[in-house]
Amino acid sequence: MKVAYWPGCVSRGFTPELHGSMAKVAPLLDIELVELDRACCTGAGVIAEHNQELADTLNARTFALAQQVEDAELMMNICSTCQGAQSECQERLDASASYREHINQTLASEGLSYERGLTNKNFLWLLVEEIGLAELRSRVVRPLSGLRVGPFYGCYIVRPRRRLGIDEAHPRDEYLHRVIEALGGTVIEYAGMRKCCGFPIITMNKEASLRQAGLHLGDALDAQADCLVTPCPLCHLNLDLQQPLAERVVGRELQMPVLHLPQLVGLALGLEPKELGMGRHIVRPTSVIDWSTSVVGAAA
Repeated sequence: MKVAYWPGCVSRGFTPELHGSMAKVAPLLDIELVELDRACCTGAGVIAEHNQELADTLNARTFALAQQVEDAELMMNICSTCQGAQSECQERLDASASYREHINQTLASEGLSYERGLTNKNFLWLLVEEIGLAELRSRVVRPLSGLRVGPFYGCYIVRPRRRLGIDEAHPRDEYLHRVIEALGGTVIEYAGMRKCCGFPIITMNKEASLRQAGLHLGDALDAQADCLVTPCPLCHLNLDLQQPLAERVVGRELQMPVLHLPQLVGLALGLEPKELGMGRHIVRPTSVIDWSTSVVGAAA
């Protein structure tokens, strides 16, 4: 399938291993990525707090660029914070033809116009709803047997439920569980898996932010998870990059590897840790988990 691909800012900056691993995984799933390289930041909800029209204009521009991709079936992102911010903006744009026209007047100078009805899905949603779990399972060449994986959804991909299309027919707040199982892993549930990682407040109250991250990591450790997986690079920053600082705040050693979703998928599809950029992590998965002969949850 062909998708208009929005990698987001963080995956091309702080976490290039996410962008790189998605590029490696896509062909193994028959996904053609057409990158929206002229698109700009979603605002991550921050811009909308100060200037809603600016945030809506920036995102409408991205949507319009996606709609120009010939034969693309939908728009796909690899950042759940982007999904949340874009869903909020799209809801406003789609609800009012007059507001949408007002925004489009600003885009007209670039020859762009957003038309109501674009489908925009995070990679997690696309795995379950477009590719399908049965098909994903059939492509696994290295099952994640014995690997105890804690899902970390974060905030923006599970709340608010109505805006994000979470209902009985689309239990998107369970999709990480289902993907882990389809890849052959064991799901480990723990208290913080659908809570905020703390990243949104790190510039305002760093200690509180790090405490949140540390508590979630500690909960997963106590539940005997071998690693976490997240669809959000901002969550990854707080849970992996800031983990040494979080250890000091919560007063315990954590050493919990945190994988990006495409990395976990890539491992099961036969890619090697080096190809997936795992050497870039602060807590390197290869230093905690033995990936040498098979994917198992044995401590090194």
